[in-house]
Amino acid sequence: MATDEVALLAFKSHISSDPNNILASNWSSSSPVCNWIGITCSWRHHRVTALDISSMKLHGTVPPRLGNHLFLVSLDISNNTFPGDLPEELVLLQRLKLIDITRNNFSGVIPSFLELRMQRNFLHSEIPPEIKDLRYLTFLDLQGNSLTGSIPPSILNMTSLGTLTIIRNRLVGKLPADICNNLPNLEMLLLSSNYLYGLIPPNLEKCSKLQLLKLSGNEFTGIIPRELGNLTILTVLHLGENHLEGEEPVEIGNLQKLQVLGLRRNTLSGTIPAEIFNISGLQIFTMYGNQLSGSLPLDLGLGTPNLKEVYLGSNDLSGRTAYTILNASRLTLLDLGSNKFTGPIPDSLGALELLDYT
Repeated sequence: MATDEVALLAFKSHISSDPNNILASNWSSSSPVCNWIGITCSWRHHRVTALDISSMKLHGTVPPRLGNHLFLVSLDISNNTFPGDLPEELVLLQRLKLIDITRNNFSGVIPSFLELRMQRNFLHSEIPPEIKDLRYLTFLDLQGNSLTGSIPPSILNMTSLGTLTIIRNRLVGKLPADICNNLPNLEMLLLSSNYLYGLIPPNLEKCSKLQLLKLSGNEFTGIIPRELGNLTILTVLHLGENHLEGEEPVEIGNLQKLQVLGLRRNTLSGTIPAEIFNISGLQIFTMYGNQLSGSLPLDLGLGTPNLKEVYLGSNDLSGRTAYTILNASRLTLLDLGSNKFTGPIPDSLGALELLDYT
């Protein structure tokens, strides 16, 4: 326990601003570490297993001694204003399952402790026992910082990883073609609002447990891989605000658990596959600002009774509006503006909000 106390007091000494006086008044050697705010200990060894100082408005640096918490399972320092880099000594925390550093001011490349460059001496075949990968990590959230560089290959070898979130950073580079080869347990892949480019890998289908996939707000090009239609438990698919082209694959209609489909502001063309309008759980459908043509299906609304919001404005859609949209009784917002439709929107839609229909 003395090791944990020394490491935490070192952390406290690196805090330059604690406006609510939380750590300053509570983290003291006059009381047991396990009673400190934000600290959780194991009942057996009385070692620190979780550090949660999120949303305390703290400012300062993260010291290397944080790597001395060898029993740490969960690290949450989110929603503060920590700048700079995370210490490489965190690689020693072999039991870590959760890392949450969201909404801070971290900069530089993805924290280097995640990218283990282990060089093996040709005289010894075993990796030193004190240097191991983060094989137990299940949750990694780095969103809302200023991280640059590409996604380290080491992250893509964390086989226990269930959530990977790096939204709103400055990442560049391509998604590896084999991105899902070693991520069998990944349920959430959230990489929106970066500068990633290249093709969306068809290999994503191997992340068969994916439920949320967000790649919007990047620089991806090429077509939407039809293989995404094999992610049958996907509930949210966001690919908007990229440079995707070609037609939307009919295989997307296989995603019967899909609730949100976002494809806005690309250069997609062709007609909207009729299969999309048979996804019964679909609630939000966005293809605003593409180059879509053709007419809406005459049975629009029959197969999607749960639709709440539809954004199809700023395309080249034409034909008469389908009165069967009345069957989507939960619809509250409809955007069909800047197209070439003929025929009025049914008056019986009541309180439905129309966006720039004319």
